[in-house]
Amino acid sequence: MTIAEFWRSEYAAFVVALGVGLLIGVERERRKRDLSAGVAGGVRTHAIVALIGALTRQFAGLEMLAVGAAFIGGLVCLAYWRDRSPDLGITSEVTLFATYLLGALAVGAPQLAAAVGVVVALMLALRETLHRFVDRTLTDREVLDGLLLAGAALVVLPLMPDESVDIYGVVNPRTIWELTVLVLAINGFGYVALRALGAGRGLPLAGFFGGFVSSAATIGALGTQARRNAALFDAAVAGGLLSSIATVVQLGLVLEVVEPGMVMRLWETLAAMAVVAIGFSSWVVAKLSDGKPVDDAPMHGRAFEPGRALVFSMTVTALLWTAALLQARFGAGGALLGIAFGGFADAHSAAASAAALAAKGVLTDGAAAAGVMMAVLTNTVTKIVVAAVSGGRRYAIRLAGPLLTMAAAGAAAAWLTLQSP
Repeated sequence: MTIAEFWRSEYAAFVVALGVGLLIGVERERRKRDLSAGVAGGVRTHAIVALIGALTRQFAGLEMLAVGAAFIGGLVCLAYWRDRSPDLGITSEVTLFATYLLGALAVGAPQLAAAVGVVVALMLALRETLHRFVDRTLTDREVLDGLLLAGAALVVLPLMPDESVDIYGVVNPRTIWELTVLVLAINGFGYVALRALGAGRGLPLAGFFGGFVSSAATIGALGTQARRNAALFDAAVAGGLLSSIATVVQLGLVLEVVEPGMVMRLWETLAAMAVVAIGFSSWVVAKLSDGKPVDDAPMHGRAFEPGRALVFSMTVTALLWTAALLQARFGAGGALLGIAFGGFADAHSAAASAAALAAKGVLTDGAAAAGVMMAVLTNTVTKIVVAAVSGGRRYAIRLAGPLLTMAAAGAAAAWLTLQSP
């Protein structure tokens, strides 16, 4: 029997149900070692409950499934009522009921049930880590910002019209807001991760996460650190190079949102830039000496920075309209000129503008790809200038070589890709 045949067979449901029950049950059994925690059922109970869920769905239909749900729900309520542990949470009781539902789900969608079962087991096993993250790492402001992100993605985004609203047909509110949500999510992830790990784990790590916010700004901040403390020079250089890896990742995500076809067209370009950045970063990180700790620095700002995300989206909108205007008056060359100048301020917004113009048919795929690389090149100039101003000539020289090599590798890969049929 092949794997495909197994997933289609009636045995798959019971195998998955048993596996999910055992997986969750093992975690619950280990949790029972803590006598202060009341746990409803162990490995045998969860395995049997999962199999009951599969059986009621397989042989009796939805009516018996409801009866089984009521029976398990009654047991869950009884377990909670008898719980005498100091922490009267309902995680164990809810988990037992979830195990029953996963067993029933395994009949119709065994792969989905297996995936959800693994996620549930992981959440249970990471109990202390998750509690510590919420209680000690996240601040009230960051929780509020998380709700802001959820509102932007789940409430505002569906209400945005999915059509152009300007005379050139290039400004789409839905696409612009998708970019806003993307920037909020990336910035928030980098900020919270840096808060969780601490700046003392190394400037290189701080540089990587900071690159998701702004690689140029990160290079400037690290340059200031290097100027103040010569012992941090190599670490600051490594952080600046790692921020460029984040730039490539974010560039790919932005292009995927605006025009997925552009990512497929330029994946060799993005890969070439990433390989160069990773190579130089690894070389510099390997040279760092161990035993030079970096004091933790207080984190400032907010996790999701809605103002920064809105500025990014407004920049994209302005560049889109300006590039379309230049294209209408001066042809594709005018649009590329506007995109190139936009790259001095921000490579991602300029690249997003090029991709959006390609999606609307204003630019050809080749011209848009050229615009993306022009934005990367002009932004590279910005990074080198910022490095010189913040960290001095030596800092700028150490970064200039890898950054220019990275841009050149991307340009060469883009040229070869565009030459292919």
